[in-house]
Amino acid sequence: MSDLSSPVTVNSRNYVGAVKRSWTVKLLKIEADVLTFVGEFDEEIYHPDVGLIRRGTLSYEYFWLDRWYNIFRFHEPDGSLKCYYCNVIIPPIYSGGVVDYVDLDIDILVRPDLSYKVLDEEEFEENSKLLDCPANVVESARATRDMIVSAINDGRFPREFIPK
Repeated sequence: MSDLSSPVTVNSRNYVGAVKRSWTVKLLKIEADVLTFVGEFDEEIYHPDVGLIRRGTLSYEYFWLDRWYNIFRFHEPDGSLKCYYCNVIIPPIYSGGVVDYVDLDIDILVRPDLSYKVLDEEEFEENSKLLDCPANVVESARATRDMIVSAINDGRFPREFIPK
């Protein structure tokens, strides 16, 4: 297990295990079953739904070892909240300074005003068939999407999701 001063590598993988993206974060804390990290964007990137992510944007990243989602909380370089980005995933594995998780493609972008947009559902449907995902994985992904959307609509997000 990493200590709080060690960098941690995060690997986002597809269902068959290939790394889609990899980045480095700093471990902030471990509480029960949730790991909290922070990363900083070292270059500007454009995301079609999030918009421009400026250099210096901070990403607070929450990974539960027993849940089918993770949540990234993006803050602009000036500290203001940009958005929340929820990824539907297979629960991650954390070992030896590495977090590995399978990204199931469904994402939920939540703006500061708590308006939201479910993203990449078509990609999930295509990839789940192409990669022959078991029915229980497909069902868990859909149930997780529905649970997060329900929490947003009921006003429980982010209060009941983001650790203090």
